[in-house]
Amino acid sequence: MPLREDFPDGQPRCGWLDSSDSYREYHDLEWGHPSVDERHLFEQLCLEGMQAGLSWRTILNKREGYRQAFAGFDIEALAAFGPDDVERLLRDPGIVRHRGKIEAIIHNAACARRLRAEQGSLAAFFWRHAAAPAAMGDGRPTPEAVALSKALKKLGWKFVGPTTVHAFMQATGMINDHHPGCCRRTACSQARRALRLPGR
Repeated sequence: MPLREDFPDGQPRCGWLDSSDSYREYHDLEWGHPSVDERHLFEQLCLEGMQAGLSWRTILNKREGYRQAFAGFDIEALAAFGPDDVERLLRDPGIVRHRGKIEAIIHNAACARRLRAEQGSLAAFFWRHAAAPAAMGDGRPTPEAVALSKALKKLGWKFVGPTTVHAFMQATGMINDHHPGCCRRTACSQARRALRLPGR
């Protein structure tokens, strides 16, 4: 993906950005910044799964709607959702009303609860699959993303194919895929080096 250098502030950024303020803010403040926050990691993986077949802009624009609909992505609360909640969510205009994807979020919350009970930390499990700090992908799912996808599927998770998991790892700093000339690449690299990984 080429570099874009036509932003009003003159800062070069990744070429996948458009000119909207919201997208630029997401890129500058979130995308690629390493995260070990369990709620945020679970939310991001769910939202990447919701993107399947859609644009990320569509999901990003509805993120607050998803947070309201899905109990702020609180794993314990979501794992308790039942059939009545699914029907309620299918009537919610604040989210993409896709039954399979809605049910997958609830199902994955139960999977996350079990994983956390067994592993002690959802973040530790995810970060064990992270790419090396200096690694940069080429847009295709990395071996690390393929491995994490397989591990999650083995544990029963849904909507966690390699492409979805790769996007999740990009977004949460497990892979630094900012363009080498992007104004945010160095900051994300520095944050990764300073990151205190769970369980270490």
